[in-house]
Amino acid sequence: MHPRAGKKAQSEDLIDVDEVLSAYYDLHPDPAIPDQAVSFGTSGHRGSSLDTAFNEDHIAATTQAIVEYRAAQGIRGPLFIGRDTHALSHPAFDTALEVLAGNDVTVLVDAMDSYTPTPAVSHAILTHNRGRSPEDPARADGIVVTPSHNPPRDGGFKYNPPHGGPAGSEATTWIADRANALLASGLREVRRVDRAKAAGHAQRYDYLHTYVEDLPNVVDIAAIRRAGVRIGADPLGGAAVDYWAMIGEMHDLDLTVVNPAVDPQWSFMTLDRDGKIRMDCSSPWAMASLLEQKDVYDIATGNDADSDRHGIVTPDGGLMNPNHYLAVAIRYLFSHRPQWPASAKVGKTVVSSSLIDKVTASLGRELYEVPVGFKYFVPGLIDSSVGFGGEESAGASFLRHDGSVWTTDKDGIILALLASEILAVTGRTPSQLHGELVAEFGASAYDRIDAPAGREQKARLKALSAEEVTATELAGEAITQKMTVAPNGEAIGGLKVSTESAWFAARPSGTEDVYKIYAESFRGPEHLQAVQEEAKKVVDTALTS
Repeated sequence: MHPRAGKKAQSEDLIDVDEVLSAYYDLHPDPAIPDQAVSFGTSGHRGSSLDTAFNEDHIAATTQAIVEYRAAQGIRGPLFIGRDTHALSHPAFDTALEVLAGNDVTVLVDAMDSYTPTPAVSHAILTHNRGRSPEDPARADGIVVTPSHNPPRDGGFKYNPPHGGPAGSEATTWIADRANALLASGLREVRRVDRAKAAGHAQRYDYLHTYVEDLPNVVDIAAIRRAGVRIGADPLGGAAVDYWAMIGEMHDLDLTVVNPAVDPQWSFMTLDRDGKIRMDCSSPWAMASLLEQKDVYDIATGNDADSDRHGIVTPDGGLMNPNHYLAVAIRYLFSHRPQWPASAKVGKTVVSSSLIDKVTASLGRELYEVPVGFKYFVPGLIDSSVGFGGEESAGASFLRHDGSVWTTDKDGIILALLASEILAVTGRTPSQLHGELVAEFGASAYDRIDAPAGREQKARLKALSAEEVTATELAGEAITQKMTVAPNGEAIGGLKVSTESAWFAARPSGTEDVYKIYAESFRGPEHLQAVQEEAKKVVDTALTS
């Protein structure tokens, strides 16, 4: 751990914004170099302009590729576009507008030329497409310019097709391949107009009011208001800043925006575990400032830069582990949403806590387990066959009160508000309710660590088969399952190994020379550590055999 983890950032920790912006325009990538090519991970293309990984050429090429993809899919409706507060988001947003206008695509931008959370873009797409058939050419899609919780030097760019959620691999592979071909050809086929013409071409959409007005249809706002829950909402300098202010005002809640500052350097942040500035609302080090105020509010919450993640802080429990809160949210929602379909499933990723499995079984519901990536929950949320979809990284969404779709991308705002609804309706904080789950099912220790791996090792891990894992025991217990394909039939891009009381999963990082080890044990922290150590041996043996 970094010696200043949890301490406020100092001048030497801050980016030079002018340097980052200059690099965006001045550096030109070579797509033949893998680290400089367009590459879509689970949440779009990400990188830093300083590394020639997120530059104007990338965004021009990717936007042109999206234009061509949507045309091939028969999508001729408007494209909703939003951006977060990262320094690179505004220039990337401008570049995208120039290319979209050059291709005569109808573009809908924020009515106040402000920031737009990811869930607000998803909500806008679904609102426009409601009642339209999958073949209707007037369908809308969207782009969100965000690297999520990544450090201030990074930029990100993701595409949401007409279903409103993250694009699937078929779309992202096509878009990335076409973008790299456009880069290789010197952007000759990119159609683009100047910034003034692009600004005039764009149309306005009131993301803020449309989203905030609709919130009572997904969260019991009236119950929160009646109970007088004192809420402290920290946007962590992200796109939710105006949304939380409007939520409090429009719905007459006792809500304080803890820190309304927006700063592309994020100079007000406390350093994460590794000493970097990272707007990770599930990290106690990044959330240190809000944790200092935990006794001021009944419920305090944080969001990352594009508001698709949530962090829940209670006076009695501090910052909740994301898995613990997901389990509490699932138990509560499926007990307090009588209009939801009786057959609606509980969605979780393969690296989420087994506590969710136990809660789901207690509810008599079916578990829908998928690889890492919110895109796998999209079809189920649309047709209401999945009531709740959640990821261990503090991202989730759920259905409206009437059982219809709310968003098909992660929504950190409604998950944050749900914590206040839970307190208002049950009289107990989510952390207290988690204590009840522990009494019922037992306590688990969960953590994620990294292990070094080069490009070839990561590719080998991603393609690993269960048969290549020869180990029969893990931390003193017999291995009961080896999984490289999730129960929903999709490859997990790694490995999951389970025993009676523990499991680990290993997946290659898309941005660093490491692989991630997720692990959980119901036998305590010491057993968890043993699982983690043996996990490295199991994976390394499989990769070298």
